[in-house]
Amino acid sequence: MRYYLIAGEASGDLHASNLMAELKRQDVEAEFRFYGGDKMAAVGGTLVKHYRELAYMGFIPVLVHLPQILQNMRQCKADIEQWRPDVVILVDYPGFNLDIAKFVHGRGICKVYYYISPKIWAWKEYRIKNIKRDVDELFSILPFEVKWFEERGYPVHYVGNPCVDAVEQWRGESADAECPAKRQIAILAGSRRQEIKDNLRMMLECAARFEGYRLMIAGAPNVEESYYRKYIPKELEVEIRFGQTYQVLHESAAALVTSGTATLETAILRVPQVVCYATPVGKFISWLRSKVLKVKYISLVNLIVDREIVQELVADRMTRENIIQCLGDILPGGKARQQMLADYEEMNRVLGGAGASRRAAEQMVAELRRVDS
Repeated sequence: MRYYLIAGEASGDLHASNLMAELKRQDVEAEFRFYGGDKMAAVGGTLVKHYRELAYMGFIPVLVHLPQILQNMRQCKADIEQWRPDVVILVDYPGFNLDIAKFVHGRGICKVYYYISPKIWAWKEYRIKNIKRDVDELFSILPFEVKWFEERGYPVHYVGNPCVDAVEQWRGESADAECPAKRQIAILAGSRRQEIKDNLRMMLECAARFEGYRLMIAGAPNVEESYYRKYIPKELEVEIRFGQTYQVLHESAAALVTSGTATLETAILRVPQVVCYATPVGKFISWLRSKVLKVKYISLVNLIVDREIVQELVADRMTRENIIQCLGDILPGGKARQQMLADYEEMNRVLGGAGASRRAAEQMVAELRRVDS
Protein backbone atom coordinates (compact mmCIF):
# COMPACT_ATOMS: atom_id res chain seq x y z
CA MET A 1 0.00 0.00 0.00
CA ARG A 2 0.93 3.63 -0.44
CA TYR A 3 1.48 5.73 2.66
CA TYR A 4 1.79 9.53 2.61
CA LEU A 5 3.12 10.93 5.90
CA ILE A 6 3.44 14.55 7.08
CA ALA A 7 5.67 15.51 10.02
CA GLY A 8 6.55 19.15 10.62
CA GLU A 9 9.33 19.09 13.20
CA ALA A 10 12.21 17.05 14.64
CA SER A 11 10.19 14.98 17.12
CA GLY A 12 7.64 14.16 14.43
CA ASP A 13 10.44 13.04 12.12
CA LEU A 14 11.73 10.66 14.80
CA HIS A 15 8.37 9.11 15.63
CA ALA A 16 7.21 8.96 12.02
CA SER A 17 10.43 7.18 11.04
CA ASN A 18 9.85 4.50 13.69
CA LEU A 19 6.25 4.11 12.53
CA MET A 20 7.42 3.75 8.92
CA ALA A 21 9.88 1.02 9.90
CA GLU A 22 7.07 -0.90 11.59
CA LEU A 23 4.72 -0.36 8.63
CA LYS A 24 7.37 -1.94 6.40
CA ARG A 25 7.41 -5.00 8.66
CA GLN A 26 3.63 -5.27 8.48
CA ASP A 27 3.36 -4.48 4.77
CA VAL A 28 6.29 -5.68 2.66
CA GLU A 29 4.94 -3.76 -0.34
CA ALA A 30 4.74 -0.45 1.53
CA GLU A 31 5.61 2.68 -0.47
CA PHE A 32 6.30 5.97 1.29
CA ARG A 33 6.12 9.58 0.24
CA PHE A 34 6.40 12.27 2.89
CA TYR A 35 7.00 15.72 4.26
CA GLY A 36 9.49 15.08 7.05
CA GLY A 37 13.17 14.85 7.82
CA ASP A 38 16.39 12.88 7.66
CA LYS A 39 15.24 10.03 9.92
CA MET A 40 12.22 9.34 7.74
CA ALA A 41 14.40 9.53 4.64
CA ALA A 42 16.72 6.91 6.15
CA VAL A 43 13.83 4.44 6.32
CA GLY A 44 13.13 4.86 2.62
CA GLY A 45 10.71 6.45 0.20
CA THR A 46 10.53 9.94 -1.27
CA LEU A 47 11.16 13.03 0.84
CA VAL A 48 9.08 15.74 -0.85
CA LYS A 49 9.95 18.59 1.51
CA HIS A 50 12.08 18.84 4.65
CA TYR A 51 10.46 20.02 7.88
CA ARG A 52 13.07 22.81 8.07
CA GLU A 53 10.95 24.56 5.45
CA LEU A 54 7.79 24.13 7.51
CA ALA A 55 8.64 24.89 11.15
CA TYR A 56 7.52 28.43 11.97
CA MET A 57 6.50 29.32 15.52
CA GLY A 58 4.82 32.41 16.96
CA PHE A 59 2.52 35.02 15.49
CA ILE A 60 5.18 37.24 13.87
CA PRO A 61 7.26 34.44 12.23
CA VAL A 62 4.07 32.84 10.89
CA LEU A 63 2.86 36.18 9.56
CA VAL A 64 6.20 36.94 7.90
CA HIS A 65 6.38 33.50 6.28
CA LEU A 66 2.68 33.19 5.48
CA PRO A 67 3.19 33.18 1.68
CA GLN A 68 5.68 30.31 2.02
CA ILE A 69 3.38 28.41 4.41
CA LEU A 70 0.46 28.72 2.01
CA GLN A 71 2.63 27.65 -0.90
CA ASN A 72 3.78 24.58 1.06
CA MET A 73 0.15 23.67 1.69
CA ARG A 74 -0.78 24.03 -1.98
CA GLN A 75 2.18 21.93 -3.05
CA CYS A 76 1.39 19.24 -0.50
CA LYS A 77 -2.26 19.01 -1.55
CA ALA A 78 -1.34 18.80 -5.22
CA ASP A 79 1.27 16.12 -4.51
CA ILE A 80 -1.17 13.97 -2.53
CA GLU A 81 -3.83 14.28 -5.22
CA GLN A 82 -1.37 13.31 -7.93
CA TRP A 83 0.19 10.37 -6.03
CA ARG A 84 -3.15 8.96 -4.80
CA PRO A 85 -2.03 7.15 -1.63
CA ASP A 86 -4.08 4.57 0.23
CA VAL A 87 -3.82 6.62 3.42
CA VAL A 88 -2.45 9.95 4.60
CA ILE A 89 -0.88 9.68 8.05
CA LEU A 90 -0.63 13.01 9.84
CA VAL A 91 1.93 13.31 12.64
CA ASP A 92 1.18 16.06 15.18
CA TYR A 93 1.74 19.56 13.59
CA PRO A 94 -1.98 20.47 13.69
CA GLY A 95 -1.94 23.94 12.11
CA PHE A 96 -0.79 22.43 8.82
CA ASN A 97 -2.10 18.90 9.11
CA LEU A 98 -5.73 19.64 9.95
CA ASP A 99 -5.96 21.72 6.79
CA ILE A 100 -4.54 18.79 4.82
CA ALA A 101 -7.05 16.44 6.49
CA LYS A 102 -9.92 18.69 5.41
CA PHE A 103 -8.65 18.70 1.83
CA VAL A 104 -8.08 14.93 1.59
CA HIS A 105 -11.43 14.11 3.16
CA GLY A 106 -13.27 16.68 1.09
CA ARG A 107 -11.86 15.30 -2.15
CA GLY A 108 -12.41 11.70 -1.06
CA ILE A 109 -8.83 10.85 -2.02
CA CYS A 110 -8.11 8.26 0.67
CA LYS A 111 -8.30 7.47 4.37
CA VAL A 112 -6.91 9.98 6.88
CA TYR A 113 -5.16 8.69 10.00
CA TYR A 114 -3.74 10.93 12.72
CA TYR A 115 -0.75 9.65 14.70
CA ILE A 116 0.17 11.73 17.77
CA SER A 117 -3.09 13.60 18.08
CA PRO A 118 -3.30 17.40 18.21
CA LYS A 119 -3.25 18.71 21.78
CA ILE A 120 -6.68 20.26 21.52
CA TRP A 121 -7.36 19.33 25.15
CA ALA A 122 -4.97 22.17 26.07
CA TRP A 123 -6.58 24.83 23.87
CA LYS A 124 -8.53 25.18 20.64
CA GLU A 125 -11.00 22.54 21.78
CA TYR A 126 -13.26 23.57 18.91
CA ARG A 127 -10.98 21.61 16.58
CA ILE A 128 -12.70 18.42 17.74
CA LYS A 129 -15.36 19.19 15.10
CA ASN A 130 -12.73 19.18 12.36
CA ILE A 131 -11.21 15.93 13.62
CA LYS A 132 -14.58 14.17 13.79
CA ARG A 133 -15.35 15.30 10.26
CA ASP A 134 -11.99 14.80 8.53
CA VAL A 135 -10.01 12.12 10.43
CA ASP A 136 -10.98 8.46 10.05
CA GLU A 137 -8.83 7.06 12.85
CA LEU A 138 -6.84 8.80 15.60
CA PHE A 139 -3.92 7.08 17.34
CA SER A 140 -3.12 8.59 20.73
CA ILE A 141 0.22 8.42 22.53
CA LEU A 142 -0.93 9.96 25.83
CA PRO A 143 -3.13 7.84 28.13
CA PHE A 144 -5.32 10.68 29.42
CA GLU A 145 -6.39 11.57 25.87
CA VAL A 146 -8.54 8.43 25.55
CA LYS A 147 -11.05 9.57 28.17
CA TRP A 148 -10.99 13.16 26.90
CA PHE A 149 -11.89 12.20 23.33
CA GLU A 150 -14.40 9.53 24.35
CA GLU A 151 -16.27 12.04 26.53
CA ARG A 152 -16.70 14.10 23.37
CA GLY A 153 -18.01 11.21 21.31
CA TYR A 154 -14.87 10.34 19.38
CA PRO A 155 -13.21 7.02 20.34
CA VAL A 156 -9.45 6.86 19.76
CA HIS A 157 -6.73 4.19 19.88
CA TYR A 158 -4.14 4.44 22.68
CA VAL A 159 -1.03 2.71 21.37
CA GLY A 160 1.52 3.69 24.01
CA ASN A 161 4.14 6.38 23.74
CA PRO A 162 6.84 6.27 21.03
CA CYS A 163 9.28 8.10 23.30
CA VAL A 164 9.47 4.89 25.34
CA ASP A 165 10.37 3.02 22.15
CA ALA A 166 13.02 5.57 21.19
CA VAL A 167 14.66 5.50 24.62
CA GLU A 168 14.60 1.70 24.78
CA GLN A 169 16.15 1.50 21.32
CA TRP A 170 18.87 3.91 22.36
CA ARG A 171 19.57 1.92 25.51
CA GLY A 172 19.91 -1.24 23.45
CA GLU A 173 22.33 0.38 21.03
CA SER A 174 24.31 2.52 23.47
CA ALA A 175 27.87 1.39 24.09
CA ASP A 176 28.14 3.71 27.09
CA ALA A 177 25.55 2.18 29.40
CA GLU A 178 27.34 3.23 32.58
CA CYS A 179 28.17 6.81 33.51
CA PRO A 180 29.00 6.96 37.23
CA ALA A 181 30.42 10.50 37.55
CA LYS A 182 27.59 12.76 36.46
CA ARG A 183 29.10 16.23 36.88
CA GLN A 184 27.13 17.74 34.02
CA ILE A 185 23.97 19.82 33.61
CA ALA A 186 22.06 19.31 30.37
CA ILE A 187 20.48 22.26 28.61
CA LEU A 188 17.61 21.53 26.21
CA ALA A 189 16.42 24.93 24.99
CA GLY A 190 13.82 23.81 22.45
CA SER A 191 13.83 22.85 18.79
CA ARG A 192 12.82 26.22 17.36
CA ARG A 193 14.92 29.34 16.99
CA GLN A 194 12.50 31.54 18.90
CA GLU A 195 12.59 29.19 21.88
CA ILE A 196 16.39 29.20 21.87
CA LYS A 197 16.47 32.98 21.63
CA ASP A 198 14.05 33.40 24.54
CA ASN A 199 15.46 30.73 26.87
CA LEU A 200 19.07 29.72 26.28
CA ARG A 201 21.04 32.60 27.78
CA MET A 202 19.17 32.63 31.10
CA MET A 203 19.28 28.84 31.37
CA LEU A 204 23.05 28.85 30.92
CA GLU A 205 23.69 31.75 33.27
CA CYS A 206 21.71 30.04 36.03
CA ALA A 207 23.26 26.60 35.51
CA ALA A 208 26.72 28.18 35.60
CA ARG A 209 26.12 29.23 39.21
CA PHE A 210 26.71 25.62 40.30
CA GLU A 211 30.45 25.04 40.52
CA GLY A 212 31.95 21.75 39.45
CA TYR A 213 29.39 21.06 36.72
CA ARG A 214 30.07 21.38 33.01
CA LEU A 215 27.30 22.72 30.81
CA MET A 216 26.21 20.69 27.81
CA ILE A 217 23.66 21.82 25.23
CA ALA A 218 21.75 19.11 23.37
CA GLY A 219 21.47 20.76 19.96
CA ALA A 220 18.33 20.53 17.85
CA PRO A 221 19.05 18.93 14.45
CA ASN A 222 17.50 21.76 12.44
CA VAL A 223 19.44 24.59 14.16
CA GLU A 224 23.05 25.32 13.28
CA GLU A 225 25.73 25.72 15.95
CA SER A 226 26.37 29.37 15.03
CA TYR A 227 22.82 30.24 16.06
CA TYR A 228 23.33 28.75 19.52
CA ARG A 229 26.62 30.61 19.91
CA LYS A 230 24.80 33.95 19.53
CA TYR A 231 23.09 33.35 22.89
CA ILE A 232 25.94 31.77 24.86
CA PRO A 233 27.66 34.27 27.20
CA LYS A 234 31.28 34.69 26.09
CA GLU A 235 32.62 34.06 29.59
CA LEU A 236 31.05 30.58 29.76
CA GLU A 237 32.62 27.39 28.49
CA VAL A 238 29.78 25.46 26.90
CA GLU A 239 29.81 22.45 24.60
CA ILE A 240 27.08 21.70 22.04
CA ARG A 241 26.39 18.16 20.88
CA PHE A 242 24.03 17.34 18.04
CA GLY A 243 22.24 14.06 17.48
CA GLN A 244 23.09 12.82 20.99
CA THR A 245 20.26 14.12 23.16
CA TYR A 246 19.73 10.85 25.03
CA GLN A 247 23.46 10.43 25.66
CA VAL A 248 23.71 14.03 26.90
CA LEU A 249 20.84 13.42 29.32
CA HIS A 250 22.26 10.07 30.41
CA GLU A 251 25.53 11.76 31.36
CA SER A 252 23.82 14.57 33.28
CA ALA A 253 22.93 14.96 36.95
CA ALA A 254 19.99 17.22 36.06
CA ALA A 255 18.55 19.17 33.16
CA LEU A 256 16.93 22.48 32.31
CA VAL A 257 14.37 21.71 29.63
CA THR A 258 12.12 23.87 27.50
CA SER A 259 8.62 22.41 27.48
CA GLY A 260 7.74 19.86 24.83
CA THR A 261 8.46 16.23 24.06
CA ALA A 262 11.90 16.68 25.63
CA THR A 263 10.37 16.93 29.10
CA LEU A 264 8.86 13.48 28.66
CA GLU A 265 12.06 11.97 27.25
CA THR A 266 14.02 13.41 30.18
CA ALA A 267 11.62 11.78 32.63
CA ILE A 268 11.74 8.41 30.83
CA LEU A 269 15.53 8.59 31.15
CA ARG A 270 15.10 9.36 34.87
CA VAL A 271 16.97 12.68 34.81
CA PRO A 272 15.64 15.29 37.30
CA GLN A 273 14.58 18.43 35.48
CA VAL A 274 13.23 21.95 35.69
CA VAL A 275 10.90 23.06 32.90
CA CYS A 276 11.83 26.53 31.64
CA TYR A 277 9.80 28.52 29.13
CA ALA A 278 10.42 32.24 28.88
CA THR A 279 8.27 34.45 26.71
CA PRO A 280 8.21 38.17 25.92
CA VAL A 281 5.78 40.14 28.13
CA GLY A 282 5.72 37.29 30.63
CA LYS A 283 3.05 38.70 32.97
CA PHE A 284 0.62 39.16 30.11
CA ILE A 285 1.32 35.65 28.82
CA SER A 286 0.74 34.21 32.30
CA TRP A 287 -2.60 36.02 32.50
CA LEU A 288 -3.51 34.88 28.99
CA ARG A 289 -2.54 31.30 29.82
CA SER A 290 -4.95 31.29 32.77
CA LYS A 291 -7.77 32.42 30.46
CA VAL A 292 -7.02 30.30 27.37
CA LEU A 293 -5.42 27.01 28.43
CA LYS A 294 -7.78 24.25 29.54
CA VAL A 295 -5.16 22.31 31.53
CA LYS A 296 -3.30 22.92 34.77
CA TYR A 297 0.14 22.05 33.42
CA ILE A 298 2.21 22.51 30.28
CA SER A 299 4.69 19.64 30.70
CA LEU A 300 3.66 16.18 29.58
CA VAL A 301 5.22 14.70 32.73
CA ASN A 302 2.76 16.51 34.98
CA LEU A 303 -0.19 16.02 32.63
CA ILE A 304 0.24 12.25 32.53
CA VAL A 305 -0.03 11.84 36.31
CA ASP A 306 -2.30 14.88 36.78
CA ARG A 307 -0.15 16.43 39.48
CA GLU A 308 3.04 18.42 39.72
CA ILE A 309 6.11 16.21 39.50
CA VAL A 310 8.43 18.75 37.87
CA GLN A 311 8.56 22.48 38.47
CA GLU A 312 7.20 24.55 35.57
CA LEU A 313 8.84 27.97 35.32
CA VAL A 314 6.75 29.52 32.58
CA ALA A 315 6.47 33.16 31.44
CA ASP A 316 6.85 35.45 34.46
CA ARG A 317 7.74 32.51 36.76
CA MET A 318 10.94 31.97 34.77
CA THR A 319 13.30 34.16 36.74
CA ARG A 320 16.96 33.64 37.60
CA GLU A 321 16.08 33.23 41.28
CA ASN A 322 13.49 30.54 40.58
CA ILE A 323 15.71 28.58 38.18
CA ILE A 324 18.64 28.58 40.60
CA GLN A 325 16.43 27.51 43.51
CA CYS A 326 14.67 24.73 41.60
CA LEU A 327 17.84 23.43 39.98
CA GLY A 328 19.66 23.33 43.31
CA ASP A 329 16.78 21.30 44.76
CA ILE A 330 17.18 18.51 42.18
CA LEU A 331 20.96 18.27 41.86
CA PRO A 332 22.64 15.53 43.95
CA GLY A 333 22.03 16.34 47.60
CA GLY A 334 19.05 18.57 46.78
CA LYS A 335 15.89 18.23 48.85
CA ALA A 336 13.58 17.41 45.92
CA ARG A 337 15.77 15.01 43.93
CA GLN A 338 14.75 11.64 45.36
CA GLN A 339 11.06 12.45 45.35
CA MET A 340 11.21 13.44 41.68
CA LEU A 341 12.97 10.20 40.79
CA ALA A 342 10.31 8.23 42.67
CA ASP A 343 7.55 10.18 40.91
CA TYR A 344 9.15 9.38 37.55
CA GLU A 345 8.57 5.69 38.26
CA GLU A 346 4.85 6.35 38.72
CA MET A 347 4.72 8.32 35.46
CA ASN A 348 6.45 5.53 33.56
CA ARG A 349 3.99 2.94 34.91
CA VAL A 350 1.06 5.04 33.70
CA LEU A 351 2.70 5.57 30.32
CA GLY A 352 3.16 1.86 29.66
CA GLY A 353 5.90 -0.16 28.03
CA ALA A 354 7.59 -0.03 24.65
CA GLY A 355 5.88 -1.02 21.40
CA ALA A 356 3.87 2.07 20.44
CA SER A 357 5.12 2.18 16.84
CA ARG A 358 4.48 -1.54 16.36
CA ARG A 359 0.98 -1.38 17.83
CA ALA A 360 0.07 1.67 15.74
CA ALA A 361 1.37 0.06 12.54
CA GLU A 362 -0.47 -3.19 13.22
CA GLN A 363 -3.76 -1.39 13.78
CA MET A 364 -3.30 0.87 10.74
CA VAL A 365 -2.50 -1.97 8.35
CA ALA A 366 -5.26 -4.18 9.73
CA GLU A 367 -7.82 -1.40 9.33
CA LEU A 368 -6.70 -0.59 5.79
CA ARG A 369 -6.86 -4.24 4.76
CA ARG A 370 -10.29 -4.60 6.33
CA VAL A 371 -11.54 -1.64 4.32
CA ASP A 372 -10.05 -3.06 1.10
CA SER A 373 -11.52 -6.54 1.60
